[in-house]
Amino acid sequence: MQPLAHDIRPEKVSEVIGQKHLLGKNKVLSNLISNKKLFSMILYGPPGTGKTTLAYAIINELGLPHGFLNAVINSKKDFDEMIYKAKENDNFVLIMDEIHRLNKDKQDLLLPYLENGIVTLIGMTTANPYHSINPAIRSRCQLFEFKPLTISDIKEGLNKSLVKLDKIKITDEALDYIAALAGGDLRYAYNLLEVAYYATKDGKVDLEVIKAINNKPSLYIDKNDDGYYDVISAFQKSIRGSDVNASLHYLARLIAAEDLDIIFRRLSVIAYEDIGLANPSIGPHLQACIAACERVGLPEARIPLGEIVIEMALSPKSNSAIMAIDSALNDIYKGNVGKVPNHIKTTSKDYKYPHSYKGSYVKQQYLPDELIDRKYYVPKESSKYEIAIKQIYDKLNKK
Repeated sequence: MQPLAHDIRPEKVSEVIGQKHLLGKNKVLSNLISNKKLFSMILYGPPGTGKTTLAYAIINELGLPHGFLNAVINSKKDFDEMIYKAKENDNFVLIMDEIHRLNKDKQDLLLPYLENGIVTLIGMTTANPYHSINPAIRSRCQLFEFKPLTISDIKEGLNKSLVKLDKIKITDEALDYIAALAGGDLRYAYNLLEVAYYATKDGKVDLEVIKAINNKPSLYIDKNDDGYYDVISAFQKSIRGSDVNASLHYLARLIAAEDLDIIFRRLSVIAYEDIGLANPSIGPHLQACIAACERVGLPEARIPLGEIVIEMALSPKSNSAIMAIDSALNDIYKGNVGKVPNHIKTTSKDYKYPHSYKGSYVKQQYLPDELIDRKYYVPKESSKYEIAIKQIYDKLNKK
């Protein structure tokens, strides 16, 4: 028996829920489909956001020959068979799940056929392709990020699915609760709705039925579309603003939701974006906290989390590091790069080795000629540590 999520999978791209930044009017993927032109692509984002659904909608709408592989489960022999099919069928599309797990043997087999256009690849992954996918594969594909679905997106999908559940009667309150619990994952919402339907004798689903199946608290979720992300935003801004009590409040809401992963990720960002050089020891402290949390799990993980959040909220703050790297990246994106000076190139014999000089310093040019006067780092007197760095920086600038 097919699960509900599979049974109601859209057959057209226009029926795919969410991802309006890609699928809205005059957006990139919508225009590609309307122009009946497909390029190799990698769709990445959280589970249940429509990556596989879109892949199948594309090949269905364009009527293209296709095959499906999982980078982990399917063997090299399975890949060989797909390549054979691709040679026998023009415009063959290979849909591949978990593409970030593709090993070298399978990559070597696939790459030449991507290069010559015999295979058009649609890869799906929940991992960040910039870190997890082989550059050779990545350079041959367009990357499209899928965002978590909003609560209104989830409710739209749930309402469309009701026609597939014969005689279901569900309260608005129950639908709201499922959408809130889903956390942007439409597949999860479908599965929960289907279980709730078959868990009743008469198809009447109310809030109590849902809570009997999944009583995970939704205290951190508001009824509006962006509630989940508002809490995460408030969590970071409270720590940045040094309000320790507000920081602990939003931490508690995320703990109650048992969302340790987002807590770890957000605190890691805060440690380097908002505290940075004002307290460089916060990074190792946080990693020790995360390791302790992963070892003990909830509910005990609340203890090291509470401790690190208090420390981070009351720590001095500096954003000089993020401002510096963003300023440097801004030059790169604008094409302000220039040539590496000859004396610091790999094969240069004119390079002056600083350790051979007094104070491990020798005056020589490192920036390209075009950027010789560029200064990205602007120190802040945020703490004794950054004041000490600033003094070294000022001294070197005078030299």
